[in-house]
Amino acid sequence: MSNLSIQEQQLLDTPTERFKANEKRLINCAKVDVNQLMPIKYNWAWEHYQNGCANHWMPTEVAMTKDIEIWKSGKLSEDERRVIMRNLGFFSTAESLVGNNLVLAIFKHVTNAECRQYLLRQAFEEAVHTHTFLYVVDSLGLNESEVFNMYHEVPSIARKDEFEMRLTAEVLDENFTTETFEGRKQFLRNLIGYYIIMEGIFFYTGFVMILSFHRRNLMTGIGEQFQYILRDETTHLNFGIDLINGIKSENPDVWTPEFQQEILDLVRESVELEIEYSTDCLPRGVLGLNGELFRDYVQHIADRRLERIGLPTQYGSSNPFPWMSETMDLAKEKNFFETRVTEYQTGGTLSWD
Repeated sequence: MSNLSIQEQQLLDTPTERFKANEKRLINCAKVDVNQLMPIKYNWAWEHYQNGCANHWMPTEVAMTKDIEIWKSGKLSEDERRVIMRNLGFFSTAESLVGNNLVLAIFKHVTNAECRQYLLRQAFEEAVHTHTFLYVVDSLGLNESEVFNMYHEVPSIARKDEFEMRLTAEVLDENFTTETFEGRKQFLRNLIGYYIIMEGIFFYTGFVMILSFHRRNLMTGIGEQFQYILRDETTHLNFGIDLINGIKSENPDVWTPEFQQEILDLVRESVELEIEYSTDCLPRGVLGLNGELFRDYVQHIADRRLERIGLPTQYGSSNPFPWMSETMDLAKEKNFFETRVTEYQTGGTLSWD
């Protein structure tokens, strides 16, 4: 009779053959240990991880002195202050929603080590983004309850958050599995909802609004932090698109015409929610921005997202903010980090006193 524990016996019974990279799968992979990072199969995931690490930043490195001065001086109109407050209110909870979805749903069901490596990096970045809004609210002396309760109290924000939470509810169920046909569809729907819609559509009108202040040398501390966030989100979006397309490729039975139409309907619904949000932020227009420009912009970026996951464009609208393309082109960026107010210590020079 064996004196081995169940765990010890399981280790002995586990095949000792080395894993092959070509046996890896993005979901539902029982052949390869989820902890087996090398050899890498999905090089795009590792590249996104490296890009994320290269973009490392913390909000407290950004000086807020000028922003505080402008905010308290009365230089901004009520409409301009509304734009800033609405976007702080939306982003402060939206980043938490994304982080929760990553940690509680996506990480659990993605069975690939290199993708999980990136997801760990992304989860940290979502925490940094949430930290950013705490830092801004604290620096400007804003009413914390007002900002962090907008997702309950401002209808245009509440509807966007409710839309996203609807896409997550089933995946967060403890009995959810991607092993069934419906489960794989639901998981893909969740990924599209969070990467394509939340991070790829819902975030971008806010980026335009806040960076429009920055372009006019107003609220430059907040603007600089939003530049960093945009830089992160560009990588999040690119990773999400690669993950979605990878799962589609490995599970072609899921990508039915009916499911594609369902995704198109979700994107069209999200576009209307985002147009409503932009109109709510800009009831009279400021900084050369207005609701009609954002209608075109939201439709334009929605078409770009659809193209990248192999779906037909729906709107054909032009981009009214071509400068945003330059902002997202990292190769043309100035060194974002040249304005840091502190410098990192390397491992060899860290002081532990």
